[in-house]
Amino acid sequence: MTGVLVLAATPIGRVSDAPPRLAEELAGADVIAAEDTRRLRRLTSDLDVVPTGRVVSYFEGNEAARTPVLLEALLAGERVLLVTDAGMPSVSDPGYRLVAAAVEHDVLVTAVPGPSAVLTALAVSGLPVDRFCFEGFLPRKAGERSRRLAGLAGEQRTMVFFEAPHRTEAALAAMAEAFGGDRAAAVCRELTKTHEEVRRGPLAELVAWAADGVRGEVTVVVSGAEDVPLPTDPESLRAAVAAHEEDGMSRKDAIAAVARGAGVPRREVYDLVHKS
Repeated sequence: MTGVLVLAATPIGRVSDAPPRLAEELAGADVIAAEDTRRLRRLTSDLDVVPTGRVVSYFEGNEAARTPVLLEALLAGERVLLVTDAGMPSVSDPGYRLVAAAVEHDVLVTAVPGPSAVLTALAVSGLPVDRFCFEGFLPRKAGERSRRLAGLAGEQRTMVFFEAPHRTEAALAAMAEAFGGDRAAAVCRELTKTHEEVRRGPLAELVAWAADGVRGEVTVVVSGAEDVPLPTDPESLRAAVAAHEEDGMSRKDAIAAVARGAGVPRREVYDLVHKS
């Protein structure tokens, strides 16, 4: 029989937020794959847990090479526990490759639910939560970031982003340019930690606030667009298609999505993209 892959959420702040089952899984797993083995040692110490299985590192730099090794352990019947530095594995963290490989080989995949910066920020933001989307980290380069945000200008769902503290001001400024400075947003900093802070207001005000510097882990929540069509000028339409393609959408689907959002014929968008 094959083993089990367990994705375990870890605290995003206070260790007391850890679900009780996390300690059980850490103690009983045959293999613990950790994004940072030093943080894992601190976590197990705080939880008063002594792992009995072997510990291996599993981070962005070795994820591709180590996935086959972990898959081999799963196929041999072992219980593999995957933990990242904070929150749920696979959500802007290592994990997707291993989950996909496990699913492909009919290995059972389950999870220890727990802390999530995405849902925590969304809940405390004060913005609509009935429909939302998670956009992860924006591109670091200004041009790529602007194109990504241009493709989201017509998104009507509340959007959640992760951002590095030293890039928060630039990211907010780019959002203000793409969405408008009056778009409501919230910057959630150091969630569940001692210095937790949630700043709410229009994007333009948040840009001014961030100019003094931002510290700690940052999650940005932005309200969705009102029910109005996307801009229909050629540059905006091309940028929206490019942003969808960067997100992994095929060009055909990207053109269809932009045409639908802008309320223009698909052929018009197709011609703009292929004649540019």
